[in-house]
Amino acid sequence: MENLHFDSSDLAVTEDFLSRAYAAMRIGNGTPGTSRARIDRTTMPGVSVDELDLDFDMRYDVTPLGRICLCVVYEGTIEDHGFGDVEDAFGPGDVVSFAPPELPYQGRICAARYNITMLDPDLLTRVAATAPDAKGGPVRLTGHRPTSAAAARQLRHTITHVRDHVLAEPELAGQPLVTATAAQHLAASVLAAFPNTALMSPTATDRNDAHSATLRRALAYIDDHAREPLTVADIAAAAHVTVRAVQYAFRRHLDTTPLAHLRRVRLSHAHRDLLAADPSAGDTVTTVAARWGFYQPGRFATLYREAYGRPPRHTLHGG
Repeated sequence: MENLHFDSSDLAVTEDFLSRAYAAMRIGNGTPGTSRARIDRTTMPGVSVDELDLDFDMRYDVTPLGRICLCVVYEGTIEDHGFGDVEDAFGPGDVVSFAPPELPYQGRICAARYNITMLDPDLLTRVAATAPDAKGGPVRLTGHRPTSAAAARQLRHTITHVRDHVLAEPELAGQPLVTATAAQHLAASVLAAFPNTALMSPTATDRNDAHSATLRRALAYIDDHAREPLTVADIAAAAHVTVRAVQYAFRRHLDTTPLAHLRRVRLSHAHRDLLAADPSAGDTVTTVAARWGFYQPGRFATLYREAYGRPPRHTLHGG
């Protein structure tokens, strides 16, 4: 995990930092006499979360980022933002995708405080319900604003949770399974929020492939690889079918989803680890849960209680 802090009132220094942290860009100051920029970044594999505070009006002209770039505005405004044939303005509460990864963009930040979250585009394809070799290529966002206010709120909540309850907790941020799960959750939230090219319904071929042999291969792969960061695409590849086919197989035969089954398998491993844990040696519910990819303690406790009829702390302490 990488943490960065930047604080400068030198416009040239700020431009150099932004060019290194994002992509090559030119900036200009529309507020004579002040140009202070403060930026804090935390990262995990495939994802960076930045908090920015600019006390001046800054024009920007940015080359393609090559990443999904989300913006949540807290205070101030972003004006004249444009890419391709799109031009828009954003204010407090707005959550938007700045531009497709392959396009440059430009605009003007007006004394704003805002969040920038960036993620690798292939994360969308890995978590989407689409075939790895789909002719349409990687999953892309087809709009820069969420489909509804509720979708925007959920995405803001997800970004905040990743920032405050994963990246801000070294004990969790150091767990590869936790960061992989959090990154996948963020990507899924992006797909749920924005219009995109993912194919969600199984085809006739997918339905034909959703037989018991597909399910057996998928179950065996999950059992053998539960400790690793897995996506539905990984499970589908191991079963030699599309993502939609493996999802349909789980629904048809088990009335569940591949990821829900993976969560149950990991929960059973966490249960065994809690039974074997030693609190006097420093073992905690949080560390055991994080080992198996559960980064929300409250959610883990709820799932555990539903499965085993008691809180995980009782198992840890032999109650």
